[in-house]
Amino acid sequence: MRRGTAQPILGESEERAAWQVQSLLLGYPDAALLDSLPMLARVASALPVAVGAPLQRMLTYLETTRPLTTASAYVDTFDQRKRFSPYLTWFFCGDTRRRGMALLKIKQVYLAAGLAPGDDELPDHLAVALEFAAAHPIPGRSLLEEHRASIEVMRMALRDADSPWAGVLESVSATLRPLHGTEREAVVRLIADGPADEGVGLEPFAPPVHQPDMLGMPQMIGGRR
Repeated sequence: MRRGTAQPILGESEERAAWQVQSLLLGYPDAALLDSLPMLARVASALPVAVGAPLQRMLTYLETTRPLTTASAYVDTFDQRKRFSPYLTWFFCGDTRRRGMALLKIKQVYLAAGLAPGDDELPDHLAVALEFAAAHPIPGRSLLEEHRASIEVMRMALRDADSPWAGVLESVSATLRPLHGTEREAVVRLIADGPADEGVGLEPFAPPVHQPDMLGMPQMIGGRR
């Protein structure tokens, strides 16, 4: 775990742009995402180095790798391996009844902001949470930082596997406060023991692929120029 790293100071427009790019890069690498890479690269290059440079590594991977290979790698990473789960509540709740309540709590955050999450995607997917934060920075940051330890476990797992998506998690972490003591302890425990498992029939690794809405990106880019 990183310690003593100074967090970059981001303006609100930079925060929102960073979270939107991160959200998109955690989506399935389909044609729409690949076509948007030049725009995303321009946004990433305008961000502070600690936030933008890790995104550039992911962008380079997508730009230089065959689409079929990137699609296969995405499925293998996020749909087939629990240790890389993009679902924030899974790390602490696992496949237990507690997870249903945790998901409901997140859904209520979205509803309070005037959003009605669709039934075709789980509200705790990190891409969904980042998209929400890009649109609603104050409750969005609170939601992300409430799940700070889960994000760190995800980041470390992807880093240790030398996954290109590790850069996206590094960028997310750079926009958030550092881990505090109890969170560091939780990360160590989760890495050693994993989450609880009651086998209640939840299927957190097989919802439809989430592809964040890119309609907001031109406005964010325009807001930075």
